[in-house]
Amino acid sequence: MKEDTPTTNLNGLISGESATIIAIQTDDALRQRLLALGFRVGNRIELIRKARFSGPLQVRIGTTDILLRKKEAANILIEKL
Repeated sequence: MKEDTPTTNLNGLISGESATIIAIQTDDALRQRLLALGFRVGNRIELIRKARFSGPLQVRIGTTDILLRKKEAANILIEKL
């Protein structure tokens, strides 16, 4: 992790921005589900869009699009690119 690049959680991205996953801080069941979907430390992730009214986030890892609840996204720490 670069010292001059701030870290935030996935909710801190704006549509169209990309980031690198640096940590997943959640319970084991959700961690295993996210790992199965491609959420791994070091992987690049892109925010496609945020739904209105506290709805889910649509993110892309590789060629896969995934919808995440904001609560789940808050547990994924990222470093913006």
